Amino acid sequence: MDFWQHLDELRAVIIRIGVVTVLCAIVAFVCKDWLFAVVLAPNEPTFVTYGLMDWLSGILGFGGQNHVEEVSEWAEAAEVAASDTSFHQLSLINTNLAEQFTLHIKTALYAGVLCAMPYILYAIFGFIAPALYDHEKKVALPIIISAYFLFMLGVVVNYFLVFPLIIQFLGGYQVSASVPNMITLGSYISTLLMMSLTLGIVFEMPVVAWFLGKAGLLSANTMRQYRKHAVVAILALAAIITPTPDIFTLLLVSLPMYLLYEFSAFLLPKES
Repeated sequence: MDFWQHLDELRAVIIRIGVVTVLCAIVAFVCKDWLFAVVLAPNEPTFVTYGLMDWLSGILGFGGQNHVEEVSEWAEAAEVAASDTSFHQLSLINTNLAEQFTLHIKTALYAGVLCAMPYILYAIFGFIAPALYDHEKKVALPIIISAYFLFMLGVVVNYFLVFPLIIQFLGGYQVSASVPNMITLGSYISTLLMMSLTLGIVFEMPVVAWFLGKAGLLSANTMRQYRKHAVVAILALAAIITPTPDIFTLLLVSLPMYLLYEFSAFLLPKES
């Protein structure tokens, strides 16, 4: 095909991607109750993460604030968390007349993109595949699938671990008792989306390391040599992402990133 034929094919791919994304967004928009039940779940005291963390902290001897050492099952620990006075549930408010409607559209669109992402990647790969050699196709497809899986893993870690911790710390933080927190729904959703994107990018570490290794800029020996430096950097990043004074929370957030670092080192070739 000549240049204009390629351009027509690209336009067709973009149109198909747009149609699928809009359809997914419309489904998400119609299912408003389900969509916002998922979005607002981390703000509920019965959210699975709070009970599980108290149960784990009691087992590991960190002294869970809800005395979960007396609770045999983490599901029961969730009920204890719900009655705990130290739990900070945000009282979300809306300050603009049209904001709830626009946030509904925005959230549905993001959900549509997330649901349509497998097809988006499939369509893009189908467009570029004819230009690749066979050995390049064998490498490109696993890389695309791995990148998508790792990004979604980062989103899941943020939803179930990082974002609930942020809610508990920042939601209860006050410079003065005379200044109550009144969090808008827009701020809540923006923080959730921003943190999901941040963790999704962070979890692309193995893919980035693999590309750097292929370019000869990074090796497994180099990563192992600077392991101690990496641990300090990971702890600092975890402290920034979840600014809580709790050492258990810091370790809980740091562990997945450290495992990603070691997995990245495992993927790289060793220097002779």
